[in-house]
Amino acid sequence: MADDIYHQRVTTLDGREVSMADWKGQVLLVVNVASKCGFTPQYTGLEALYQRFHDRGFAVLGFPCNQFGKQEPGNAAEIAKFCSTTYPVTFPLFAKVDVNGSDEAPLFTQIKEQATGLLGSKAIKWNFTKFLVNRDGVAVERFAPTVKPEDIAPKIAKLLT
Repeated sequence: MADDIYHQRVTTLDGREVSMADWKGQVLLVVNVASKCGFTPQYTGLEALYQRFHDRGFAVLGFPCNQFGKQEPGNAAEIAKFCSTTYPVTFPLFAKVDVNGSDEAPLFTQIKEQATGLLGSKAIKWNFTKFLVNRDGVAVERFAPTVKPEDIAPKIAKLLT
């Protein structure tokens, strides 16, 4: 499908370039994350979703971003350490990206176009904005940072049926 995200390439936290096609056919929750944000405790809820639905073809993909309040200042090693000790997450984490502006990651350009925000806005307003991507690789819904991961569970379950 021309609108799917599977042609996009991303870089893992450990520096490997991979294709989004690695997650083809899965339901995804793509999130711009940060280590020093008021929403950072959502890592716990994101991990719970990943554990609950992973065996059914679901993944959380975390993309660190330092564009909002400089709340992700660390390098890849520091982010990895934080995410393995403070909030022990097992879902995939990627290299730090911009999610808005001239240097934004192409994946975010695409999913922001597919799942716009309030009143059709495309810009991401803060850390922990979440994009639900269906099995066809299309972002079908955007969730504000204030939406708790557990509140998205029914929508994930529906896409997994």
